Amino acid sequence: MASVFANSAAATRGGDEVYVAAVPLRATKGPAQLLMSSAYTLNVWDLQHFMVIIKPFSPPPHSQVFVCDFQPKDPENIYTALEVLSGRSVPGSVLVRKLTKLPRNKCWFVGSSKLDAVDVAINFNKSWETHLRIGQHDCRDYTNGLVERLTGRKLVLEHIRSIAGQS
Repeated sequence: MASVFANSAAATRGGDEVYVAAVPLRATKGPAQLLMSSAYTLNVWDLQHFMVIIKPFSPPPHSQVFVCDFQPKDPENIYTALEVLSGRSVPGSVLVRKLTKLPRNKCWFVGSSKLDAVDVAINFNKSWETHLRIGQHDCRDYTNGLVERLTGRKLVLEHIRSIAGQS
């Protein structure tokens, strides 16, 4: 796991730590799922799902971290995939869930929050418009927006992409 702002005040640790992670896009089982997994393995930037991870300064029991992301309500439905690929808006869902630890791959430390980051994320999620449209209002916009709210850092994904050298 790398810090993308190593020489920056925003990257100093203290308070709740904020990370960005990339995972394969979810798809219907079979060839579509294989394609998404391959794209992730090959570092095809535009075919990855991005999410924000919060590691509380005072960890809850069992050192859990919180994952916040925005995705289609039914990401594995073939009709949802066709709607998304055609550029149409689909119903989305903002999710918050717990993990026992940070991912080891494609996970970047992007800064710290001076506020209670989980509370900030919950309030951010309440105001987030849930109609998803790829390239206009998707997981990238959500990730950039939540990271900016938590750390003050703008357009974090563009910065990660530039230093990670991904296509």
